[in-house]
Amino acid sequence: MTLAQAALAPLPAAPAGRPRPDWPTLLPQLREAGARHDRDGSFPFDALDLLRQAGLLSLTVPVALGGQGGGLAASAEAVGLVAQGCASTALVLAMQCTKQAALARGQGYAAPLRERLGREAVQEGALVNAIRVEPELGSPTRGGLPATTARRVPGGWRVSGRKIYSTGAPGLTWFETFCRTDELKPRLGNFLIRAGSPGLRIVESWDHLGLRASGSHDVVLEDVFVPEEQAGQLQPAGEGPPPRDDIQAAWNAALLGALYTGVAVAARDWLLGFLRGRVPANLGQPLASLPRVQEAVGEITTLLTVNGRLLAGLAAETDAGNAPSSTEAGLLKVVLTRQAVDAVRLANGLASNHALSRHNPLERHWRDVQCGVVHVPQADSAMIAAGRIIL
Repeated sequence: MTLAQAALAPLPAAPAGRPRPDWPTLLPQLREAGARHDRDGSFPFDALDLLRQAGLLSLTVPVALGGQGGGLAASAEAVGLVAQGCASTALVLAMQCTKQAALARGQGYAAPLRERLGREAVQEGALVNAIRVEPELGSPTRGGLPATTARRVPGGWRVSGRKIYSTGAPGLTWFETFCRTDELKPRLGNFLIRAGSPGLRIVESWDHLGLRASGSHDVVLEDVFVPEEQAGQLQPAGEGPPPRDDIQAAWNAALLGALYTGVAVAARDWLLGFLRGRVPANLGQPLASLPRVQEAVGEITTLLTVNGRLLAGLAAETDAGNAPSSTEAGLLKVVLTRQAVDAVRLANGLASNHALSRHNPLERHWRDVQCGVVHVPQADSAMIAAGRIIL
């Protein structure tokens, strides 16, 4: 079953040769956890443990390290399905799949460290994510030097700074921290910092409209020691933009697109039950019988079907070694998330006041899907990049 079909049916077939999680059992548990953690803004440790037991936290770890060796298509499928239950958990999974896939491609660190992170994901469900955004800098994708500083000391580095919007912070084992060095000619790069390191603390600042359970808190680093082998490749600052990574851009676009499409599928599924079961006294038959309702559901179906086809093509081409350019991937990310937002907006219009009631999951889905447009690249950056190339 293609990802396009996955937009219309909640349970696609398992990829050939890969163990299939027990989705009929897993999804109801994720829905319950998603609603509960959204209510109180708590981190979904229990939902992530379900993913660990299902082998999803090592989905993109190489088979040689005990993982499943999954590619982008398998990851997008898993993230989209998990998002139907709990979008916050799906976001943490998306980051895990992306980082482990990058490590599997040999990026950033020496082989022993990359293998260590892969084995920990398999054996312990260890989570890794990049923390890059800062209070003053915002996202480094828009330029500027980070304030977080790495200072050379015997045996390694000392890192100090503050990161915001650090997705998954309470559950991370590894924080991949974007820094500048304090050298006369500063260099830029990532430093892997293990949770529990002296000087690392989490400030529980995350209190957002959507993805309330994602644990995207502030991370404060106060003279944290990082051994030499946990420092990534450092590049001189101020020498123009970093080289394009088309594969990374494709993973970002596909997994974010799959996540928010999954949220929209969950909204659609709830809506169908509502429309079939709602029989207004003045109508005497279900709302689903009205032509204008059928037309609107057809429009929602159009958006989800197109998203499914875009995701299927993007994932297949990338897995085949033919990733689109970073610019094209950015445009796909914008379209995928916009159309997911539009699908949930249409669902809200059909459900009317019921869409805004916290007794119904559609209200949560609407809040969660709004976060899709905020992830990088945001629409203005993607459009400017494309327009500059065309012109």
